[in-house]
Amino acid sequence: MRLNPLVLFSFGLFSLIGSLFVRDLTTAAWAVGAYALAAVLFLPSWRYPLLCLLLSAVAAVTIVYSTWRLGGRDVPEAITAGLRILVLAWPGSVMLGYLDPARLGDYLAQSLRLPARMVAAFSAALQRFLGFHLAWQQLDRVRRARGFGARRNPLANGPYIADMSFALLVQALRGASASSIAMDARGFATAHDRTWAEPASWSGLDRAATVLAAALGAVPVVVHLI
Repeated sequence: MRLNPLVLFSFGLFSLIGSLFVRDLTTAAWAVGAYALAAVLFLPSWRYPLLCLLLSAVAAVTIVYSTWRLGGRDVPEAITAGLRILVLAWPGSVMLGYLDPARLGDYLAQSLRLPARMVAAFSAALQRFLGFHLAWQQLDRVRRARGFGARRNPLANGPYIADMSFALLVQALRGASASSIAMDARGFATAHDRTWAEPASWSGLDRAATVLAAALGAVPVVVHLI
């Protein structure tokens, strides 16, 4: 997905604003339905959005239970609270998967005029963070090749998870050190005039997607006010 990264962020921002107006089941149903329809119509695949929905649903279920248990066992109120979490978390988590950290840095510096040094550091850190999944897969393949892979019984995988977590921590520290040395060698700390990889242009598709993000965020607002 080649949308402007700031446009991707706008989906999460507008969903955050819209979630503040999810205060009844009708509003919640309209909001979740609008985002689900947009996902079906505009996203290139349904598998990743569905995975994000399932992960968000885990948080929503815990909210439903705690609200029901501690809030007088009011079922509609508990379900509304859970759906509010879906409206808040699901759109942003989906868009995060399509985010390119390098392009994000270009747009933060050129479109929002944020300090270049802060943007470069944030972009580098985000690239390292998003690389954890690939690093985990590589470590898992190495351990499997040596006969130390995960077992079928989840309860017996405690040592495996501990070893993998420690190895991932070591690799993260090594990667951070390498990135720090490379950035310092390129004058990261003392540079004043920086160049960027790509121009921060806004296409017609970017503008249309921003309007769509605002419209989706406005759905719960309009339904609540009506």
